[in-house]
Amino acid sequence: MCGINGTLAVDDGYRVDPTLLARMRDTLAHRGPDGAASWISDDARVGLAFRRLAIIDLSETAMQPMPNEDGAIRVVFNGEIYNHRELRKELQALGHEFRTDRSDTEVIVHGFEEWGIDVLQRLRGMFAIGVWDARERALWLARDRIGIKPLYWTLHHGHLNFASEIKALLVDPQQERAVDEESLYHYLSFLTTPAPQTLFRGIRKLAGGTWLRIDASGNVREQRYWDVWDGVEPLTSASDDEIAARVLDELRTSVRLRKLADVPVGVFLSGGIDSSTNAALFSEGEGAPIKTFSIGYEGEYESYKNEFGYARQMAELVGADHHERRLTIDDALDFVPEMVRLQDEPIADPVCIPVYFVSKLARDNGVVVAQVGEGSDELFWGYPSWKILLNLQRYDDLPVPRALKHAGVALAGALGKGERREVEYLRRGATGVPVFWSGAESFTEAQKQTLLSSRLRRQLSGLTSWDAIEPIRRRFDEGAWERSHLHWMSYVDLNLRLPELLLMRVDKMSMGVSLEGRVPFLDHEFVELAMSIPEKSKTNGGTLKHILKKAVRGVIPDELIDRPKQGFGVPVYEWFFDRLGDEARRELDAFTRDTDFLDRAQVMRYLDEKRGPEVWYLLNFALWWKEYVA
Repeated sequence: MCGINGTLAVDDGYRVDPTLLARMRDTLAHRGPDGAASWISDDARVGLAFRRLAIIDLSETAMQPMPNEDGAIRVVFNGEIYNHRELRKELQALGHEFRTDRSDTEVIVHGFEEWGIDVLQRLRGMFAIGVWDARERALWLARDRIGIKPLYWTLHHGHLNFASEIKALLVDPQQERAVDEESLYHYLSFLTTPAPQTLFRGIRKLAGGTWLRIDASGNVREQRYWDVWDGVEPLTSASDDEIAARVLDELRTSVRLRKLADVPVGVFLSGGIDSSTNAALFSEGEGAPIKTFSIGYEGEYESYKNEFGYARQMAELVGADHHERRLTIDDALDFVPEMVRLQDEPIADPVCIPVYFVSKLARDNGVVVAQVGEGSDELFWGYPSWKILLNLQRYDDLPVPRALKHAGVALAGALGKGERREVEYLRRGATGVPVFWSGAESFTEAQKQTLLSSRLRRQLSGLTSWDAIEPIRRRFDEGAWERSHLHWMSYVDLNLRLPELLLMRVDKMSMGVSLEGRVPFLDHEFVELAMSIPEKSKTNGGTLKHILKKAVRGVIPDELIDRPKQGFGVPVYEWFFDRLGDEARRELDAFTRDTDFLDRAQVMRYLDEKRGPEVWYLLNFALWWKEYVA
């Protein structure tokens, strides 16, 4: 795990500046506190740089940027390849000579040398990769299938820059700092910016499962190399018991692979099904107590109840060395400026706060790698809201004329109810698009028409956030073996909410304290298995996580399996009755006076009504603008 960056000249007059390359690299020091190195070609047309967080093969020979034998291939790589030992044996049998004992980076080097960009199909892991191929005079960039690791790039003033974080790109004095206003529109819908856009005009991010090739003349080609439908084997004839057994077997493999490290590894433990399963499977075969970490809050809140009791129960069951921390509103307020800096672009999920502090708790207790539970709910129908939305979609399928739905939307607008979420769902049905757009939605299309400034309303007239996910829907319709509503819900979240919101909050917050987060539920082979399960099996009996619960019963206590679902939350609503509300009002008042993005009166209305979550989304944007654009 580390931070990577690089520069490629695409105009004859541009030369890589070693000082600038190093400054960009060292902006990523929190991602890699264990060492730094750079390489620049003899003609200064390309440079690669690396900040190291040593996890596998701690020797100096595993340092990057890493060349092959003749230096024609050079690689910088952020992530972990869990099947690197098997690939090493295969490559050695093909005649490749390795200079490291067990570096997974060197497997990528020789793998690219042998198979070219098709090496990506053989990698099992999480990764963001930059490869310079001197034979073709081309730079390749790639992001892992699910999008667990981020990779950003920008092309301007005769050169391309890429990096693990946007802040490294901003070190370049020629980099424009401006808001991409179309991306802002989508941010207000999804709490994040859908790939390939970012909230910075001119800066892009690779989508999960894609690669990009740019040659020395500036020709850019971007291509998707993986889609989940490529690897599914529909389990249409398997019983629920058979499916559950396969799920547990594959999950056990995924957890075991993610124990691979030459440094201490721990588990984030909330006491829910996902983290408890991680802890139980992780503890199998361990000779010493595993380390587990839980976060909660000082006091009790209506919107979030501490789960320490459940976490302690699971920790005791596996004999864990368990650690806890309770957060206060002071912790949150003090951390917000650093949160904004670490995010790079707004990730308007307040769960960034506890993710940072549980990561810090783990790092302070000697752990460098932690397993986390993201992905399970999206794959196994785990959210109560999904049950509601699935039923709404089925109601929308009833043979009701669209004209009647349009009339209902118009009537709601006339009655002053047009901004309500239920009306938004009706509007979607009236226009023939799915009810479900994302597992995380903030402002409706109608709300944005009052929230945006009059200038942006005119400029973005005709745009809807369906435009951002319509390409995802097209891929779904072309590739899905079962075009069920639940499969659509999982698929769109695999392509938007997970990689650009949930996984980025893990990446940015954990790497902010130099800790690597690993995600067993999002191993691509496990994801392919989960997406091979028919909807009728996942929703059998109307029980959320029916198949997963069946799979892990006997692995973790029934009490944890059968307790009501509780997400990893933050008491933002209550905090807005405390000092956070005053801070938000000051920041948003100044922001709306100094800029022309949002309607000031509407923002103040949200504040006056103490609409905590919505205000948090707007505050994130305002603080980001202040930190990175103003």
